[in-house]
Amino acid sequence: MSPLVLDFQEMEKTQLSLVGGKGLNLGELSKIEGIQVPDGFCVTTAGYERAIKQNETYHALLDRLTMLKVEDREHIGEISRKIRETIMEAEIPSDVAEAVAYNLSRFGEEHAYAVRSSATAEDLPHASFAGQQDTYLNIIGKEAILHHISKCWASLFTDRAVIYRMQHGFDHSQIYLSVIVQRMVFPHASGILFTADPITSNRKLLSIEAGYGLGEALVSGLVSADCYKVYEGELVENRIAAKKLAIYGRKEGGTETRHMEPDRQKTQTLTEQQILQLARIGRQIEAYFGCPQDIEWCLADDAFYIVQSRPITTLYPIPEANDQDNHVYVSVGHQQMMTDPIKPLGLSFYLLTTPAPMRKAGGRLFVDVTPMLASPAGRETLLNTLGQSDPLIKDALMTIIERDFIKSLPNDKIESSPGKSNKGMPSAGFQAQIDNDPAIVSDLIKRSQASIEELKQNIQTKSGPELFDFILEDLQQFKKILFDPQSSAVIMAAMDASAWINENMKQWLGEKNAADTLSQSVPNNITSEMGLALLDVADVIRPYPEVVDYLQHVKDDNFWDELVKFDGGQEAQDAIYAYLDKYGMRCPGEIDITRTRWSEKPITLVPMIVSNIKNFEPNARNRKFEQGRQEALTKEQELLDRLKQLPDGEQKAKETKRMIDLIRNFSGYREYPKYGMVNRYFVYKQSLLKEAERLVQAGVIHEKEDIYYLTFEELHEVVRTNKLDDRIISKQKDEYKLYEKLTPPRVMTSDGEIIAGEYKRENLPAEAIAGLPVSSGVIEGRARVILNMEDAHLEDGDILVTSFTDPSWTPLFVSIKGLVTEVGGLMTHGAVIAREYGLPAVVGVENATKRIKDGQRIRVHGTEGYIEIL
Repeated sequence: MSPLVLDFQEMEKTQLSLVGGKGLNLGELSKIEGIQVPDGFCVTTAGYERAIKQNETYHALLDRLTMLKVEDREHIGEISRKIRETIMEAEIPSDVAEAVAYNLSRFGEEHAYAVRSSATAEDLPHASFAGQQDTYLNIIGKEAILHHISKCWASLFTDRAVIYRMQHGFDHSQIYLSVIVQRMVFPHASGILFTADPITSNRKLLSIEAGYGLGEALVSGLVSADCYKVYEGELVENRIAAKKLAIYGRKEGGTETRHMEPDRQKTQTLTEQQILQLARIGRQIEAYFGCPQDIEWCLADDAFYIVQSRPITTLYPIPEANDQDNHVYVSVGHQQMMTDPIKPLGLSFYLLTTPAPMRKAGGRLFVDVTPMLASPAGRETLLNTLGQSDPLIKDALMTIIERDFIKSLPNDKIESSPGKSNKGMPSAGFQAQIDNDPAIVSDLIKRSQASIEELKQNIQTKSGPELFDFILEDLQQFKKILFDPQSSAVIMAAMDASAWINENMKQWLGEKNAADTLSQSVPNNITSEMGLALLDVADVIRPYPEVVDYLQHVKDDNFWDELVKFDGGQEAQDAIYAYLDKYGMRCPGEIDITRTRWSEKPITLVPMIVSNIKNFEPNARNRKFEQGRQEALTKEQELLDRLKQLPDGEQKAKETKRMIDLIRNFSGYREYPKYGMVNRYFVYKQSLLKEAERLVQAGVIHEKEDIYYLTFEELHEVVRTNKLDDRIISKQKDEYKLYEKLTPPRVMTSDGEIIAGEYKRENLPAEAIAGLPVSSGVIEGRARVILNMEDAHLEDGDILVTSFTDPSWTPLFVSIKGLVTEVGGLMTHGAVIAREYGLPAVVGVENATKRIKDGQRIRVHGTEGYIEIL
């Protein structure tokens, strides 16, 4: 039988289900030498279970609550209230009451106690549940304490706790509550100590909040606290707040709020000596638990007492380094337009494909740019490259450089060891030397396609461990294509030509971002062709009203079976199949091989097809492409005519014409290498899923998708041995769920500090929201804030506002008039396609999806880089 009450000293690490997160942490704290924890005990979850076990009303209400959805707020409130009343009315089982009385007699029944809830899903590394259950202070006498134990049990069903559990996928019936009964300390001062700075996430910067009296005043937000920052044992910041109120215990029990005397309001709560002593205690507790802690402390009779410690759950994990040196990491996701976490198999494939020095953290990838920052030349290249693509990253790196966080080495001291390759970062500013011949692009595309066809043939005969060796070998072939110097030279030539045009047209003609218009409707852009090709699919289906009506209402992936029964159904099916044959390996977040492809879930495309049928006339594809081409040609002619009027005009016009031809011939190809990569990944994925089917049949894994939670190496081993420890997959699934809640930083350091960049811009209108201008023009329209492509029901003239777009979003671009994204740079896919379609676009807009509301009218300034809400 489980014990009904446990003293802090008796608790063991394995007893989370008995004493809850808070109780367990108090038990651990009381074992740390030199740390003072007020005496106390825990009424375990066994006591709570006793109290509710036989209560039929409780169980009936719980069943009703479980059936509700998070939107049913009114019903949630009503049923939760009834459950609380039921728990409060139930008698505390006699053996529980006796155990409580016995422990009170040990610690002194006449003393005052704090009675606190400790749920089994609380203060966990992946879900804090902070402030969900109740705490009662200065409770005196056995009867009062028992009454407050019932109140704590009932607080498991406050509306906020119930809704929090629903939102985080916790089952109400699987969460139990234990209650902590702890001797009250009546402090001179109290507060919270974070062993990592909660604002910047810097693990070396410790942050202390302090106020007079009991800590409840701070926790409840009643007063502002003094704030002290300690960096490596030194007080580096000292902000003193006006503390007008404080909460104190009353003699007869309970608490009261008092006004502070004017002369004490502005005095510093802790002395410097006390601050540093508290910081040392914090570091000791952090070392014991092995991760940054959020600690509640109080100061009484010149001694610090610790009343709670929990992991800080909001910090972004630090990439692992093999040394103790300072490192700087730049997010790959912000470059690749995919800031979601990537599953382990997806991370493996990306790491097997890239030569850049990458590190994993929080289910994302980061490039370690330390070697580049340490060299003056590398530093300049990095800032130029990233400055063009994402000014916020550049600004963050400038902050790090100004602080001298990475010491700059003379050029001759820079190691060029294999682990410190600068590949994966295109260098800006060099004029690529390459013949201006469109045939180069078609040859590169043919080579890539031939190699994929060959792969499709050869992989069919491979299975088991042999398949893994084959994929590793093929990846080497693929890298030769992906990093072919000629392929890179084509891309660089187009980028350099665009930069040259923008710089010189501004200087000679006062014309901003002229290259944007010149980039419209260029040939060989696989991504923009993909968007236009979906207009052709709409043309096939539009003449068949029954099919159109059917597609407007389908909800699941079995729509193929019914589709062919309608007049025109076969034609519609053929058109969609042909589209999937060329583009079906694409999907949102496509750099993660585990993401569901359009071929695997064709219904994803249906809303976009329906939207195209509604918003466009037949033959829109050719009209749209031709319109863009004509605008580009007109712009070219206009620029050349104006240049010829200038001194030395013929020469300027001749050089400009050469650059325009480079843009027109080469800039479309930039999208092709990614298409080749995603194509290849899909071929690998289909073969690996066949292996997964065999593993399911052999009972090694439960479902095919389980392989996504294994790295390539782990999966190889499972296929070789036909054995797997189930815990590996469940651990990696839990980690992935945790990573989904995190927002990755653009730039972070090995101290865990997140450095946020800013736009350094003058002359913006007062309420303007700043971003990076990537495609010229000004447009007004209705903002459509869309986070999932499947939810995109667009109308002509809408402006798309989203967190990030990768190539899979392109089919939506044909329906919109402008684009705003939170992530992105000058050369990311969304920006390239926006220019080619002639859509004004502003990217890199911090929190755009929260600051702009769906349905608002906005004006997007694509040339200047800001948005106005109208």
